[in-house]
Amino acid sequence: MSDNSENKEKYGADSIQSLEGMEHVRMRPSMYIGDIGIRGLHHLVYEVIDNSIDEALAGHCDEIKVWINEDNSITVEDNGRGIPVDMHKKEGISALEVVMTKIGAGGKFDKDSYKVSGGLHGVGVSVVNALSKSLKAVVHRQGKVWQQEYKKGKADYPAKEVGTSEKTGTIVTFMPDDTIFEVGTYNYDTLASRLRELSYLNHGIKLELTDMRSVDDEGKHIHQLFYSDRGLEEFVEYIDETRERLIEKVIHMEGERDGIPVEVALVYNTSFNENIHSYVNNINTHEGGTHLSGFRRGLTNTLKKYAEASGMLDKLKFEIAGDDFREGLTAIVSVKVQEPQFEGQTKTKLGNREIVAPVSQAVSEMLTNYLEENPKDAHQIVQKVILAATARHAARKAREMVQRKTVMGGSGLPGKLADCSEKDPSLCELFLVEGDSAGGTAKQGRDRFFQAILPLRGKILNVEKAMQHKIFENEEIKNIYTGLGVTVGTEEDSKALNLDKLRYHKVVIMCDADVDGSHIETLILTFFFRHMKELIENGYIYIATPPLYLVKKGGKQHYAWDDDQRDRYIRDLRGAGSESSVNVQRYKGLGEMNAEQLWDTTMNPEMRTLRQVTIENAAECDHVFSMLMGDDVPPRRAFIEANAKYAKIDA
Repeated sequence: MSDNSENKEKYGADSIQSLEGMEHVRMRPSMYIGDIGIRGLHHLVYEVIDNSIDEALAGHCDEIKVWINEDNSITVEDNGRGIPVDMHKKEGISALEVVMTKIGAGGKFDKDSYKVSGGLHGVGVSVVNALSKSLKAVVHRQGKVWQQEYKKGKADYPAKEVGTSEKTGTIVTFMPDDTIFEVGTYNYDTLASRLRELSYLNHGIKLELTDMRSVDDEGKHIHQLFYSDRGLEEFVEYIDETRERLIEKVIHMEGERDGIPVEVALVYNTSFNENIHSYVNNINTHEGGTHLSGFRRGLTNTLKKYAEASGMLDKLKFEIAGDDFREGLTAIVSVKVQEPQFEGQTKTKLGNREIVAPVSQAVSEMLTNYLEENPKDAHQIVQKVILAATARHAARKAREMVQRKTVMGGSGLPGKLADCSEKDPSLCELFLVEGDSAGGTAKQGRDRFFQAILPLRGKILNVEKAMQHKIFENEEIKNIYTGLGVTVGTEEDSKALNLDKLRYHKVVIMCDADVDGSHIETLILTFFFRHMKELIENGYIYIATPPLYLVKKGGKQHYAWDDDQRDRYIRDLRGAGSESSVNVQRYKGLGEMNAEQLWDTTMNPEMRTLRQVTIENAAECDHVFSMLMGDDVPPRRAFIEANAKYAKIDA
């Protein structure tokens, strides 16, 4: 960390630098926040929080509070130094107004003020202001309280002094502009999972979330405090809490290498999945990058050296691969980089070459010490590596059988697949349909030009608890691989997915609207998350939403997707004061609809509602999937009970 007292003196109006471009934000919001849907709406909150986190990283803030207000506006308060309010020489306005109204303005551009920073590196709070109907900034600084209000990014009046104060910090309240965003309601759980993540990534900081829109059974507003003493060590414990540990303690290190803060935590479990989550300046780099390469290099080299020296590999008849050292591994790698260079499709891949060596050295040193001090655990890990290598050898044969079927068998497509005539993948849809009966109805009701149907028999394999070769031997999963046209496995990475020959850019999971259907849906999603995550990340996976009810009276009928809609249609069809028994049909399965009804409600692009599957928080998804699909029953029961208000259990 830099010298806090020295920085405190330097952090004034002149630390704030301005970059032009604010007027562009309202015209092209997606360029700045990703999209104008639910993800972009929540991104606004993250940008304001990131400003407060930057103060914490600089050593000036240890408490951040967030409120979802009754009107769906957001308030974020911190106990940092407070944004400077004195006059900015270049702009001729207060530094506060520069930060709030000039794109890219912020102390984080001045290396003396912030050593590292999160968020979008200076784009932050001014973008939030531009995309808000109204925003109010209150600053407690140097014994005074200052205030300024804005509408759609423009100041209502110059920053003014409104009182005195013994504390320091910044309070920002904003209302997203409903003429820009497609949705206006904040999701408490989405914000909670991000704050939980930030608390682990920045241990020692208190983060609080309060929902003013609802109260609990005791009449108190929903509220959570997120705080971590041990950082990534606790994060790994949280993610892995429902998995069976292979080693007792989390392996953890935190320190600086070549001036770069590096923190790593890892643990081995008895599962067959590799779960590595990487972060740069609190940003989840789900495409990986140089810090992840450094981690893998350090892990593989150190474990391989230890395993060879132990003599446990002497009888193994084939070579150990990098993958084998990562099976059953849950790890988090977090680095803080002053000037990160992001690459990749979604700009979440770290490109700084100088990061590889420090991370590799840190991991190597940490693991070497651990293995020497814990010989029993070391023996367990090497045994797990040998088992993984043996399983990979078996999986390679099974995988080759799947891929040879594609090459040797003409089209190589599964017999049950009813393909479409269009060949452009960007125009093609594949429906994965529960059962042969519903599959038959879907085949009759579809548009054969661009819609393909693949019926799945019963419940597919739970991949959370299966070895890799068992996955490739499963008939339904083999059909998904060959139907999609993807191949898996390279010399470097036996789990790498090749999407070059992907045949459909919309893969729609279509299951019955009952408990069994939800279970099958979850099994399929688990498979995609663990083995075809790239399809989710590219936005190719969707869930169909068939209606729950058909409400009829005479020649009039309406489909309803929830109980409120059903009740509204019943009232409308009955008419004022009429008591005549409107007919209500509950669809428990897709097979209860005829082909025309299925097309009209669920498959017709003009009428249907598809829910796109996205990964907002990979670590949280990892935790939920392992809890839902693992062996540990109590956490799963607790999760279902906590979410019971959303669940309808059919008799």
